[in-house]
Amino acid sequence: MILRSLGVMLALVAIPAAAAADGDAALGQKVFLKCKACHQIGENAKNAVGPELNGLFGRHSGSVAGYKYSDANKNSGIVWDETVFREYIHNPKAKVPGTKMAFPGIKDDKDIDNLIAYIKQFGPDGKQM
Repeated sequence: MILRSLGVMLALVAIPAAAAADGDAALGQKVFLKCKACHQIGENAKNAVGPELNGLFGRHSGSVAGYKYSDANKNSGIVWDETVFREYIHNPKAKVPGTKMAFPGIKDDKDIDNLIAYIKQFGPDGKQM
């Protein structure tokens, strides 16, 4: 009985991790083309119209050196994780009213899964992990 309960608990813990791992980075690279007009990622990434996105997850919003953020973004209190990023990329202006990001958002959840998988490949130094 105890082993069975432990097995159920472990399965429940594994569900969110499995759901988070559903994205395909190769497909996400194609989705990133929608972002590429404003954002860069990778070893030679620089701030452009938007900040570079290396090491995005775990980073505080408004914290990339050398990029001039809106007050709304700097003061949002956001620490980027998959959940917050999903909400933001789906509708940036709804998640952070006053953001200067003009992008209307990505509505397809699978595209967002793939985009997350692609972005998560890049560490803070821009190298693929």
